[in-house]
Amino acid sequence: MGQTTFSHTDSLENKMGDNFLLYDKECPFCDAYIRMTKIKELGCNISLLDARDHLDLVEEFYKKELDINKGMILNFNNTIYFGSHAIYILALLSTPNNFFNRVNKFVFQHKVLASLLYPILRVGRRATLYLLGKDTIKHF
Repeated sequence: MGQTTFSHTDSLENKMGDNFLLYDKECPFCDAYIRMTKIKELGCNISLLDARDHLDLVEEFYKKELDINKGMILNFNNTIYFGSHAIYILALLSTPNNFFNRVNKFVFQHKVLASLLYPILRVGRRATLYLLGKDTIKHF
């Protein structure tokens, strides 16, 4: 599942506003990616939400067949982007202000490449969480 559009429930709108990225902050790769891309500096007003602190959102998205354990969830301009599509949009929004962002943009601005690489990143996440003794994010 890639780009998904749906109208927000009142609870989603009331809690989060328009733009947010829901991700697993306890995953070292996810957290490092967020820090290195400097999303807060993009000027897009994207709130960064740790999925482990927002289990109500995790559950709402899970009911819409978007499993946070399978990909980040980006709500940008009232469109939901999931997994490789979220990384693709973030790459398009990123600025080449550092080496990491230049490489990130070069690699992930191509949908096909993002779609091919994202599953590898997801396997790395699961393996890392396992090695660190951390659970994946649970659903109700």
